[in-house]
Amino acid sequence: MSLLSDIIGDLKVPVERDPAAKGYLDVILSYPGFHAVTAHRIIHEINKLDIPLVPRLLSNIVRFATGIEIHPAAKIGKRFFIDHGMGVLIGATAEIGDDVTLYKGVTLGGTSLGKGKRHPTIGNDVVIGTNASVLGAITIGDGSRIGAGSVVVRDVPPKSTVVGIPGRIVLLDGKPVSASSTLVDMPDPQGLVIQQLAERIEALEAKLAELGNPTQPSRPAQINSAIFDDAFPVI
Repeated sequence: MSLLSDIIGDLKVPVERDPAAKGYLDVILSYPGFHAVTAHRIIHEINKLDIPLVPRLLSNIVRFATGIEIHPAAKIGKRFFIDHGMGVLIGATAEIGDDVTLYKGVTLGGTSLGKGKRHPTIGNDVVIGTNASVLGAITIGDGSRIGAGSVVVRDVPPKSTVVGIPGRIVLLDGKPVSASSTLVDMPDPQGLVIQQLAERIEALEAKLAELGNPTQPSRPAQINSAIFDDAFPVI
């Protein structure tokens, strides 16, 4: 009964969250995200029976059919929605809470080859944007938003908005935070370029100040045409 109620919950979500959905039949017939999640819920139950090979074989068939790869062991909560799901990857030890939305190309991947917990834990009511990567055994807090294309490898507190590579918290509980609040200790190429440009502009402004910082551009000296008239008389 729980499995059926979870599938019904997944069916309702696209109609509620996606303006393009034309109704339940549209979702059943044409939403690969719903197909992949429904198949995963069944495959996950088979996987819990420790039946060898079959769950992985079935998940590969679903991957071929939908473009969405969900490991049979991944744990997914209620009302899960994958919108435009091509390229979504969810690893074996990933855990996803209730009311989570993923968009195209999202990766919930690992950073270690060791056994044990290797993939993220996603809290409730989390939205992860297109092509974002959430990597490692980290936790994304409830109500957080991960921007498109972001790379996150550190824990994210609840109600955070994260953007960029590496991921930065730009909003926390609806309030702006310092630009230095990065979630990973690694070079930020874009940030370095911006810092270098700022330093260059500051140096140029200081140099202009030393030169008097003229407000009016200099004009070329006016040439007395009479000089040319005397030097080159008209014949």
